[in-house]
Amino acid sequence: MRARAWQALAIFSPLLCAGAPGFAQDLSAPVAVGVITATPRPMTETDQFLGRIEAVHRVDLVARVTAFLEKRLFTEGGEVKAGDKLYELEKGPFQADLAAKQAAVAQLQATLENAKLTTERARALLGGPAGMQSNYDAAIANQHSLEAQVQGAQAQVQASQINLGYTDILAPIDGQIGRTSVTEGNVVGPSSGALATIVSQDPMYVTFPVPVREALELRDRYASRGGFNAVVIRLRLSNGRLYEKTGHLNFASNTITTNTDTITVRGEIANPPRFEAPGTPAPVRELVDGEFVTVLLEGVQPVQVLAVPRAAVLADQRGSYVYVVGGDNTVEQRRIQVGQSTTTLAGIISGLQQGEHVIAEGLQKVRPGTRVAPGPASAQLQALMTQNDGEGESGQTGSGPTPAASNSSPVDPSSGTAGKAPANATQAPGSGKSSPKAQSGGR
Repeated sequence: MRARAWQALAIFSPLLCAGAPGFAQDLSAPVAVGVITATPRPMTETDQFLGRIEAVHRVDLVARVTAFLEKRLFTEGGEVKAGDKLYELEKGPFQADLAAKQAAVAQLQATLENAKLTTERARALLGGPAGMQSNYDAAIANQHSLEAQVQGAQAQVQASQINLGYTDILAPIDGQIGRTSVTEGNVVGPSSGALATIVSQDPMYVTFPVPVREALELRDRYASRGGFNAVVIRLRLSNGRLYEKTGHLNFASNTITTNTDTITVRGEIANPPRFEAPGTPAPVRELVDGEFVTVLLEGVQPVQVLAVPRAAVLADQRGSYVYVVGGDNTVEQRRIQVGQSTTTLAGIISGLQQGEHVIAEGLQKVRPGTRVAPGPASAQLQALMTQNDGEGESGQTGSGPTPAASNSSPVDPSSGTAGKAPANATQAPGSGKSSPKAQSGGR
């Protein structure tokens, strides 16, 4: 067995020796790489939080008087207008009570008219021998007493009219009504609880907690740019789709929630009907009271950020880094801090200077100190560096969940196929605060 091995080595050793010079020459040749120049790009500053949709108005319908429920006049789940009659209670007892109170007023008014005549006679007799001041004073007092009784009786009539009006339960606001909790034939009253609930539909509030540390950063960033007017609100729905409407901030709480160290912030956003669905009691709207959403706070004005393609950013246990081409065409590793980023571009906070040449293609073939032959990156990567901020996705930061980073590997221009990052590096999704927006539902 050992003899055969020596024979094989003797046969192939001339071939190995003949190929060695060419092999060594290939290793010493510069590696072709595609580079991108680090340049400032406009990026929209975006912070991400978790929030919930809340109706601007919410009303619980409660019976103001005790009576039998005779009619329900709405469709459960439908939309109602302010002033629509929703429930009708038994009216008979309240109509009879009102008639009795009106009769009492009429009786007292007749007595008052007679008292006025008596007062006039007593006043006329004061000029003659039969007149007495005491009779006149008594007539005046009786008249004033009857006038007060008439006013009291009229107040009773007004109270009866109000109670009779309470037998018609009307919608106080526009909105969508829920299901009824009481059916016809039951006795309802103030102690019966809510008969149904109406929530307004357009616009809607979105409330979300902001950690105090981030709230201070937002205040410092936008206070001089217009405060609430310096940002707009975008929403990502629970299915990952971006809601097409934008909103604005209108409230920040004056207290901090101590157990979470957060401050509650609220915005307002439109919620128009999307379409009418056959067989449904109300038009379909995108936002629903109580819905869980992801809130994106976007700066109105983009900011200039030093940017490179995300494909050029690698990461290991120590953090994010890029490879740049030095003055003698050797590879240098630069540790960087990634800030605002998009799905295609990474914003660099520190560690990189404007104008430096960053390797974006051929990363799998280089290490620090490797000699390279740099050339322009592919047209696709070049286009990423020149597109407008509105053509891509704006960057995100914040406390909410972030979508997974892109798994695309840098392209090897020498082979025309996608390469892989070094074994000890991965494509960096950005810093701990940055995250890309979901691809679905772009602007």
